Amino acid sequence: MAGSLIPHFQNDAGHDVIEIGVTEFMCCGASPPFDHPHVFIDMGNDGEKVCSYCSTLYRYNPKLHADETQPAGCLFHDQAA
Repeated sequence: MAGSLIPHFQNDAGHDVIEIGVTEFMCCGASPPFDHPHVFIDMGNDGEKVCSYCSTLYRYNPKLHADETQPAGCLFHDQAA
């Protein structure tokens, strides 16, 4: 399967809040093998949403691109075999 258009984010560092530049995304929890089921999250008009698995609060920041996070380094990169 080709790359996904929905960005995936992870929280290896255990941040309380991660700002992202999209309102629809997947949360992975942490990098494998410590990830949780990849959950699709749609913020809708709320501007923020908590992942039901890892309790990370994601907050929309329109100044960020889809592949940027604050703090930096929370974009998940699939490590193909």
